[in-house]
Amino acid sequence: MTHTAPLPLTRNPSVPWPLPAVLGVLGGILLALNLPWGTLLALLAAFVLTQGKDWKPLLLAAIGGIAGFTSASVTLARPDPMAPWIGAQVTLKGYWDGQFLNLDDPRARVALAPKPPRPPGQLTVSGRLERPAPGRTPGGFNQAAWLRSQGGLLTPAPKTVLGAARVRAYQPASGAQGWFRRGLGAGLNERQAALMQAIELGDRGDIGREEFRDGYTVRDAFSRAGLAHLMALSGQNVALLTGVIVLLLGRLNLGPPARYLIPALLLIPYLFLLVGVSPSIARAVLMGMVALIGLAVGRGRADPIAAISLAGLVCLLLYPLWLLDIGFQLSFLAVLGLTLSGRLADRLPEKWPRVLRLALSATVLAELATLPVIASTFGQLPLVGLPANLLAEVVMAVLVPLGFLAGLLGPAGFLVNWLVGPLASLLLLIAEWFGRAPVLSWGHIGPAGFVAYAVAALAGVLWLLGRVRGKAVLAVALGCAVLTALPPLLHPVREITYLDVGQGDSTLVRLRNFTMLIDGGGSVGSDYDVGTRTVVPALRSMGVKKIDVVVATHADTDHIEGLTGVLNNLKVGELWIGQPKQGDPVLDAVLEAAKDRGVQVRQVSRGDRFSVDGVKFTVLWPQKSIFSTADNDNSVALTLEAGSWRTAFLGDLPDPAENLIGLGNLDLLKAAHHGSRYSSSTELLRRTTPKDAIISVGRNTYGHPSPDLLERFRQAGVKVWRTDDLGTIHWPIP
Repeated sequence: MTHTAPLPLTRNPSVPWPLPAVLGVLGGILLALNLPWGTLLALLAAFVLTQGKDWKPLLLAAIGGIAGFTSASVTLARPDPMAPWIGAQVTLKGYWDGQFLNLDDPRARVALAPKPPRPPGQLTVSGRLERPAPGRTPGGFNQAAWLRSQGGLLTPAPKTVLGAARVRAYQPASGAQGWFRRGLGAGLNERQAALMQAIELGDRGDIGREEFRDGYTVRDAFSRAGLAHLMALSGQNVALLTGVIVLLLGRLNLGPPARYLIPALLLIPYLFLLVGVSPSIARAVLMGMVALIGLAVGRGRADPIAAISLAGLVCLLLYPLWLLDIGFQLSFLAVLGLTLSGRLADRLPEKWPRVLRLALSATVLAELATLPVIASTFGQLPLVGLPANLLAEVVMAVLVPLGFLAGLLGPAGFLVNWLVGPLASLLLLIAEWFGRAPVLSWGHIGPAGFVAYAVAALAGVLWLLGRVRGKAVLAVALGCAVLTALPPLLHPVREITYLDVGQGDSTLVRLRNFTMLIDGGGSVGSDYDVGTRTVVPALRSMGVKKIDVVVATHADTDHIEGLTGVLNNLKVGELWIGQPKQGDPVLDAVLEAAKDRGVQVRQVSRGDRFSVDGVKFTVLWPQKSIFSTADNDNSVALTLEAGSWRTAFLGDLPDPAENLIGLGNLDLLKAAHHGSRYSSSTELLRRTTPKDAIISVGRNTYGHPSPDLLERFRQAGVKVWRTDDLGTIHWPIP
């Protein structure tokens, strides 16, 4: 059979027409987001690709820019139909798709917090409508930005959150999705069924609650092993399913076009019906349809760059704010890296099997292509991703099609799941084992870091294309690494960071050779893990790899519950406690985590002191003898002195105890007990004369900070800085 090559739109056949068009769309979206520098880069890329020799690609880029700007502007300007009810206690009824509650009247989508542990279905839920939280902590989740990115021309973005959501009524989904879910779980145990729902449907709700052991979740293990992408219906899964079906149809002696049109017209739309629209599945489906239809009509294999560009063009025109979604970024970056896997495989030793060379090349290039996004978003990089993925891919090649078949069989899925169960357990075992390996901590990546990565990546691509030598690539990569490493070495951080952990406390002190974390936040009456999900990502984002001293000021949940997650995820030198409270479950959990990780526990008291990097720390409270049986009265209180500059950390120490410790003159006061009316008395302010005060506080029912306290600060001329207003606060140490 002869294949007719597609006619190029431009005189340069190496530049497929969707590429300049999608570059223009990128530029238009960035312009609508008030990022004109991105627009200039996108248009410059279109010009460089064509070398300015043909006006047609530039015209396509210009048209794409107009279309992208229009699509993004329309999406951003769409009003929120739920706005009139913000702050109100409401009861809503709609279709719960596992991610958002979809309402018919008004037509809107609403996020639920906490997310109900229910599969898709009809849901009635009550709570208070709130605005989504912005990103207020380094490395933290920006809920407002993420929700905004989930809307497009066809789907409204969820712009409100139903807080304190309580399920009033629920009816499981019927039809194709309900049938498929029953098949996935038939005959499997809870953990296996939860994993299959994540793999086949991208629903990670159930697997997110599974733990291998206390404090070591299944999701953490997959992430640390570099296997997090497996717990989602991604392009890899679509490719596996499509490939198996095409092979089976070939065995039935079905030739083109039927062999390719059947999966293109039946399988791929069915996937949309099952999992809905998401960046990774949309990209995979669009590229799959382009490839299958091209084969069906005899055009041969589609040009990968053209297929990727076309998929990106369609996705961004319909959902322009997906450009800011990490799932979209990772999906397209990974598949771009895979386009070079054949060239890298050709450079590996020929005595190795071709399949092994391709698998190694694909895994390495996918990890390298997504490296800056993963490092900057999650603050860490797996060190065992290559061997873990090589083993897991073998299991996935069988598990994905078998699981899909079980889903199609519905309640009869147990006929297949006797094979699926052991394979799912094997995949879990791989994740658990490799997840124990250490990870490479990574700090915040700024613009200079991304530029350095881009230069090194360009050099690597040119090497694969045979344009430059390997030694030159190595020199460029080393040079970029040195340049990005110099600023922290030349200008080490010397500051106090008051983390926004909601209604709680967590403060980080960083010096050149010393790091101290005072408390780790907590969530009273909730299963939200502040330590693992807020404090640890913040520390990693700031480049903190080790904490020399962790201070648990006293046995209150909102101060120390999060320290368990910190101890489980970061290297810690010592844990300081004050008067130990016997039988307290939160403190016991912290002490148990310290014991498991081999962290020395030190009980400190008044008079303990030490100096490091020209900074003196002094423990002013508690006394060695018991002053009171109340937790707050026994809070560990510290002062920090850098030359003549002084500050204090008081935990929840109330009046009159705070007046007994002899604080002395202060420049900066960390207000005790989140600004309680019983803290920072007039007498204390008169003695300490601080110029500024920090209040760590969040949404609460305690009346913090107290109006009386704020008035005392105002009368004393103290400027107040609040985490509930400003988010995380960074304060330099002189």
